Amino acid sequence: MEDLTKARKRPNVVVLFPDQLRAQSLPLYSQKYGAQQISTPNIDRLASQGVTLNNAISNCPVCTPARAMLVTGRYPQTTGHLINTTRTRHSEISIADAFANAGYHTAWIGKWHLHTGLWPALDRMPQHPDWVPEGRDRLGFEYWRAYNQHMVYFNGFVHKDDWNYERWEGYETDGLFNYAREFIDQSGDDPFIMFLSPHQPHYTPFEFAPPKFYDALPKDLLLPSNVPAEQTENALEMMRHYLAMILAIDEMLGNLLDDLDRRGLTDNTIVVFASDHGTQGGSQGVNPWSKKNPYDASIHVPGIIRFPGEIAPGSRIDTVTSMVDWFPSICGLAGVPVPRSIEGHDLSAYWRGDTPNLAAQIEPESAFIMNFSKYFDWFKNGAEWRGVRTKTHTYALWLDGREELYDLQSDPLQINNLSAEASAQECLAQMRNQLKVHQRRRQDQLEPCEEAKNWLDSQRRVVKNAFGELSHPESVPDWSLLNG
Repeated sequence: MEDLTKARKRPNVVVLFPDQLRAQSLPLYSQKYGAQQISTPNIDRLASQGVTLNNAISNCPVCTPARAMLVTGRYPQTTGHLINTTRTRHSEISIADAFANAGYHTAWIGKWHLHTGLWPALDRMPQHPDWVPEGRDRLGFEYWRAYNQHMVYFNGFVHKDDWNYERWEGYETDGLFNYAREFIDQSGDDPFIMFLSPHQPHYTPFEFAPPKFYDALPKDLLLPSNVPAEQTENALEMMRHYLAMILAIDEMLGNLLDDLDRRGLTDNTIVVFASDHGTQGGSQGVNPWSKKNPYDASIHVPGIIRFPGEIAPGSRIDTVTSMVDWFPSICGLAGVPVPRSIEGHDLSAYWRGDTPNLAAQIEPESAFIMNFSKYFDWFKNGAEWRGVRTKTHTYALWLDGREELYDLQSDPLQINNLSAEASAQECLAQMRNQLKVHQRRRQDQLEPCEEAKNWLDSQRRVVKNAFGELSHPESVPDWSLLNG
């Protein structure tokens, strides 16, 4: 493993992965979506030092399915994560496994949501320690300061090496950052990969953010033109909390970047900034805090990667990047072998702008996007759709036969559905065909989601997927798959 990089010490990897952060609300993407009302100097700073992905897509804009794609590099049809609070199979090969096999220390800090935790939570909003057991339920992450899912943002709690827990001090972004510093201290001179996963800017029934972040907001907020009048009041109230939490994330990123500078780690650390999905914010008339929709508000997430000397500062690329592509691409950038279990693409050559190697790669034409259930935590019929997102268009097919087609160049806020327009029929046919190709590859069926109830057992462990019956959910991994 010491031969991975002879010319350069193996790079560290830090992934800041906030929850429910849409690209549409960041100044970084204002050229596409219009002027923004907040400043995010640290997100902009990271972008000026690395590459910005213009088309990073959350294929299934729901927490657990999206996070499973990030960690395993595999689609919901394979992992079985169709809804939230599903327990991950022990046999899944994770990004932590891949990097540990290459000699890295590994850490997960913050929200996990790849387990059942306190399920069933009687009030559906856990206010108590939400345990993820040691062992394969943590998918190989060594340093663990995490919770499955809770919404206590001030003096909240994480579990550590066993079932005991402790509370962080103050607001979540500060508390988790302190754990990050502790992990880096413990890693010494050895390489590490660390995921920092704050829950912000997600909804909470409690207190959202410290007052200083509200004080930094403009007095009067404006909404984009795709928010109908009937959603205005709810959307404005939601957006106050949402933007305040984004400012907290920006501050957290700044603290992280400054800490890497102080330690002299900046030049040899890959920093990744992304999110699991977005939020509607009232767009298309959808409940402001909802996601799971085939619109950019839900599926278009930020993507920034900094690696000094390897990635051109201030660059931008249009490559369509799916959630399953992060795992193999981070491996590719760090020189870590990509496991054979991966279903995504290694896009690191695109991140680097490595022209000679790009000729040998096939750039993804589209992202396969989807939603399975009307509810987040239960199989409930009524919101099933599949679709594709390209650089220029979004297409969605609903279970009831409805179709939506949007031209993202002329209509980035997706106000005008072109599916019935005569001039769009050729494009519509192409998008339909792309969807069929994705579905065949994943053995996907657009059907009532309650048909998939038997994918989970009584403990919400995955026992079946789109390809058929599976081995025991606590089967050991096939470690030979690590040898890419």
